[in-house]
Amino acid sequence: MLNKEKVIEAIKTVIDPEVGFDIYSLGLIYEILIDGAEVKVIMTLSTRGCPLHELIKQWTKEAVLRVDEVNSCEIEIVWEPSWNITMASDEVKKALGA
Repeated sequence: MLNKEKVIEAIKTVIDPEVGFDIYSLGLIYEILIDGAEVKVIMTLSTRGCPLHELIKQWTKEAVLRVDEVNSCEIEIVWEPSWNITMASDEVKKALGA
């Protein structure tokens, strides 16, 4: 059965190449909504001008779609609340000196 943990594990395979950490640990994922086999991920990026905006969105969708139970995935990028380093995991904060 599809659950949030499976989706999170898939999302953790998406690495932000600018900082070398996965987007989940960076705190870029705000919400994961599951309705049967349909998943919606509400996320942000570290900056509005991120040159990899579309690629990270595509990588995230592809990662979620690799979960066996997922039939469709929608990615919504939001800018509120604005991302900041306090949203990252303790491991990421420590590695980045925050």
